[in-house]
Amino acid sequence: MTRDGAVTSLVTQHAAAKINLALHVTGRRSDGYHLLETLVVFTEAGDTLTIEPAASHSLVLSGPFSDKLSQHEDNLVSRARDRLRSALAADGRSAPPVAIHLDKHLPIASGIGGGSADAAAALRALQAMWHAEDIDLRALARDLGADVPMCLSRQPQLASGIGEQTKAIEGFPALDLVLVNPGVHVSTPAVFAALSRKDNPPLPSVSGLSTPSSVIHYLRETRNDLQPAAIELAPEIEQALDALEASGGLFARMSGSGATCFGLYADPHQAARAAAQIAEHAPHWYVKATRSFATEKSR
Repeated sequence: MTRDGAVTSLVTQHAAAKINLALHVTGRRSDGYHLLETLVVFTEAGDTLTIEPAASHSLVLSGPFSDKLSQHEDNLVSRARDRLRSALAADGRSAPPVAIHLDKHLPIASGIGGGSADAAAALRALQAMWHAEDIDLRALARDLGADVPMCLSRQPQLASGIGEQTKAIEGFPALDLVLVNPGVHVSTPAVFAALSRKDNPPLPSVSGLSTPSSVIHYLRETRNDLQPAAIELAPEIEQALDALEASGGLFARMSGSGATCFGLYADPHQAARAAAQIAEHAPHWYVKATRSFATEKSR
């Protein structure tokens, strides 16, 4: 609602999957949080949020992974709504009730930022719904989780600190990917606890990455420092990586703390064929051919 009482009737937002193309653990803070450097892209694969005015606040879930989420106030989407409501109330402005529909297509707790992306999408949608363009969403996002600020934008970016410090990467290309999750849950705290080393070298410079081939060459010089520990906890991750490589993937790696893995392919047709091949071999896995978003050109 604006100061003159106008209300936007319906807002839809895409919550894109977040892929950690590379993730280096570079240290640990005194409060126990690990310091990271990670190269992140976002994909066309994702969840969808639809928000419209209502008589009272509500959250309804649908989609293949909706049964694994809470519809109550501890849901990250509800918390995002309430943070923005509080920010508006502090400025003496109202935030009329809304009905939120989350269509959940990304696996839960799978290393591709589904919950963080949903929260960020909720903030963007509600900012438009309530005409709160003057509210700093990044400040609200930081309170919701370290990954939420980076999910406010779908730009390729370099994230550091505990993930909350982000910088867009100029000229980064779109990539054709296949996402594979073998259907296992990996505890992020358990993965970090199992790390053999927590003071690894930082990422190389990301300058000059303008073609898919240059990205693949770069990634071969990088790591996901969480991958070996995650495989120890869930050997199925290695099976997913093997499947991506066997299907013609030019490069394969685990995203985040797992268990979702990604493969990079030469074009969308090869990615689609690979996804079909893997899905036929492992019909109970999450398998999705998709494309990442390139850096948006400045106008």
